[in-house]
Amino acid sequence: MELILDDEGTHTLFGNHDENLRMLEDEFSVKISSRGGEIFVTGAPDNVAPVEKLLAQMQELIEQGYPLKRSDIHTSMRVLRDRPDASLVDFFTDDAVQASVRRVVTPRNVAQKMYLQSIQDNDITFGIGPAGTGKTFLAVAAAAGALADKSVKRIVLCRPAVEAGERLGFLPGDIAEKVNPYLRPLYDSLFDIVGFEKVEKLIERSVIEIAPLAFMRGRTLNDAFIILDEAQNTTPEQMKMFLTRLGFGAKAVVTGDVTQVDLPTGAKSGLRVVRQILEGIDRIRFFDFSDRDVVRHPVVQKIVMAYDRVDKEREKQEKV
Repeated sequence: MELILDDEGTHTLFGNHDENLRMLEDEFSVKISSRGGEIFVTGAPDNVAPVEKLLAQMQELIEQGYPLKRSDIHTSMRVLRDRPDASLVDFFTDDAVQASVRRVVTPRNVAQKMYLQSIQDNDITFGIGPAGTGKTFLAVAAAAGALADKSVKRIVLCRPAVEAGERLGFLPGDIAEKVNPYLRPLYDSLFDIVGFEKVEKLIERSVIEIAPLAFMRGRTLNDAFIILDEAQNTTPEQMKMFLTRLGFGAKAVVTGDVTQVDLPTGAKSGLRVVRQILEGIDRIRFFDFSDRDVVRHPVVQKIVMAYDRVDKEREKQEKV
């Protein structure tokens, strides 16, 4: 296939020491080489075709001025794995994801892009799926984007203060210091997306608020982007309380993994119950991620799949 880029563009496509090409070789079991104005991909035809498509469309993106990153090659592989007929150029450049969100984060597979679109189109979106699928991170990115383009006036992030299978006992300090460890994952996402200093200033001005779920009772939140994280650890009563906090101009995202419930034995998860009650209501969307959508370290996907397999086997035995 023809190489249509100048030296700088070729370096961007190939990566340092051709690391992008080596990654494609490992993923698709092909050999890639270049000579003069051509790139040669050799291997089984079914493996060569997606690689040539990926390289051709990456070249087109670079020509359009898109700032290609190594992670975009990973993303392209995931997109073509899920949808072989997908246009990578459209995936990275279309307006389905608002520009203010694209400035802070780029979806890394088709599911993430559809999830961001769902958040944009609906008043309440439930993001349900395993760890590592980007449920909370993308919700925080969408919130940051909405704040940047003035669609909302503030961001409210909360999660239930439930211990993950441990009994921590008495925690010293004032109320903020006691609940802070439970809210740390939300801080981490904000710092990654918005930046530490800016987040600190926005928290001081109460433009960003991070609080345990119990603090939401009795409030009405207007013109706010509200995120409830770890929602599998809410009770049905807490879930109802949270959802009825929405005021005018507000948007909510609820995230959780129903396979990791840390509630006391016998207690019902509000995230499981709410689907039976609200599914089908206009402007409310339930979005499901699968283990195929995990975008952390590759071994995380294998861990999720292994646990899922054991859980399904246990469920079969219990039915017998």
